[in-house]
Amino acid sequence: MPLEPQQFPAATVPTRFIGGRITTEDPAQPEADALVTDATGRIAWIGCANKLPAAFAGDAYEEVDLGGARVIPGFVDAHMHAVMLANFAPQISVLPPNIASIAELTEAIRARRAAQGPNAWVEGWGYDEALLAEHRSPTRWDLDAGSPDAPVCIMRTCGHIRCVNSRALEIAGITRDTPDPVGGEIERDATGEPTGVLKETARDLVTPFIPKPSEHDAVQHIVDLGRLLASQGIVAATDMCSVDGTDTHPLLLAAARAGFKQDVATYMLWDYIKQNPDAYELGPEQMDRSQQIFAAGIKILTDGSVSGRTAWFYDPFLPSERDLGATNCGMPTCTDDDIDHAIAFCQNHGCQLSLHAMGTHAIDRVIDRVIAAGLWDANGVPPVRIEHVTAPSPHAISAMAANGIVVVTQPIFPYAEIGTYLTNLGEERTRRCYPFRTLVDAGVDVCISTDAPATSWAVPSDPFPNIKSAVTRQAYNHFDFDAAEALSVEEALARYTREPARILGFEGLGMLKAGYKASFAVLDRDILAIPADEIDRVQVAATYICGEKVFER
Repeated sequence: MPLEPQQFPAATVPTRFIGGRITTEDPAQPEADALVTDATGRIAWIGCANKLPAAFAGDAYEEVDLGGARVIPGFVDAHMHAVMLANFAPQISVLPPNIASIAELTEAIRARRAAQGPNAWVEGWGYDEALLAEHRSPTRWDLDAGSPDAPVCIMRTCGHIRCVNSRALEIAGITRDTPDPVGGEIERDATGEPTGVLKETARDLVTPFIPKPSEHDAVQHIVDLGRLLASQGIVAATDMCSVDGTDTHPLLLAAARAGFKQDVATYMLWDYIKQNPDAYELGPEQMDRSQQIFAAGIKILTDGSVSGRTAWFYDPFLPSERDLGATNCGMPTCTDDDIDHAIAFCQNHGCQLSLHAMGTHAIDRVIDRVIAAGLWDANGVPPVRIEHVTAPSPHAISAMAANGIVVVTQPIFPYAEIGTYLTNLGEERTRRCYPFRTLVDAGVDVCISTDAPATSWAVPSDPFPNIKSAVTRQAYNHFDFDAAEALSVEEALARYTREPARILGFEGLGMLKAGYKASFAVLDRDILAIPADEIDRVQVAATYICGEKVFER
């Protein structure tokens, strides 16, 4: 069905901003100290105030003195699950300092069960065994202690693993005799009994039974999320897919009509398209990048996560008692045919293909299959982006550079999940992960993003710990994961603003230049002048989207 027409930004008051230290990300004019916006919310002029044209100097323009503050283009989060993050807000957050142990999780479940009653699902998100006092994953029996009768589902931080209780297993019909689905694993104890931990595609066995929020509530959650993103200087984001893979485009359109301000590029999960080939429209109207909400392409999951021990490597993870003695190199979560059919779909529709690939084996596989199939015209943006790219081989790096294949990576992963990385990979392999400097120097297009909410951080969409990680190559606990692979602050900012806007095709974003949208963030301290280990303390003082102040601290 056709999409409803989208509303362009309302008229704004023409404004003259002076006295700023403006990083424009425009290579032709990297710095400025003044900019002028027009009634459409676009930048009419930007430069040095002493060269301000007379046409912009009169009383027709309001004037804002930036007081010497550092101004940057608004952040563009190239890999976020916006709707998922919005819907997680009412759930139990299984992250320190809220919850730091399985015992505390059990108590939180017990309290939520008492408040909701016996028939409502108890949901939570964000657990990471490395951050729990017991240093292990919860199991069905831990969740049963908090709720023996109501179903419980707790999503791991990576988003690839769920832990459910016995009642949820019963509702989903999962028993010791249930076979593992293709690309997934029902974790079992030494006796063959399901532990409640469902990995990769196995997590989808319970998805149909978990109630969705009403459309009204889902829209309100997105509007609320927009306020949080504005407070972080984020002016554009992505919805890389929902929990169940269904199309979130209509919800985001409804949220935009209800006051959500950010631009969003949406991606549909390939598994859903494969099962519902006629349910997803992807034509010129949906992919029109002049709209606030537009469809960018599709996403396919080709392996799992490092922290969940399901990313697909050639070399095995370090031994774990949960592997029950088996050698574990992770797993592919789709077939070669799935990748080939997803490529063909994108070729036929002229859209972008996003491939989740973390392990070295998974990365090599997707690159080789893409190159064998041949690249395509994706309406002015790079046709292929690979997500995460934790441990690329030299072959993969050179192939990505030679073919214009984009890397969308997350410095926040090793920063926040360092304990799990060290446990699963060891120090040497961990230091080889996320080779930002090597990728950039090889000529690979790189974007920085958060993958919120799929990371173990209290406020997963916060850009500043992410930038700090890219610049310092130190985890939150000061573990050094190879400073030789660090980016400069300037490089990190470009890969969080200009580059993702270009690669995703966000019209008028990523740079501050005449004709572009007046979408920018005013910082409370100069991120280019402070010590690198203080970057995570930076806060946004104000955010403007299309000339409108949408946040002020």
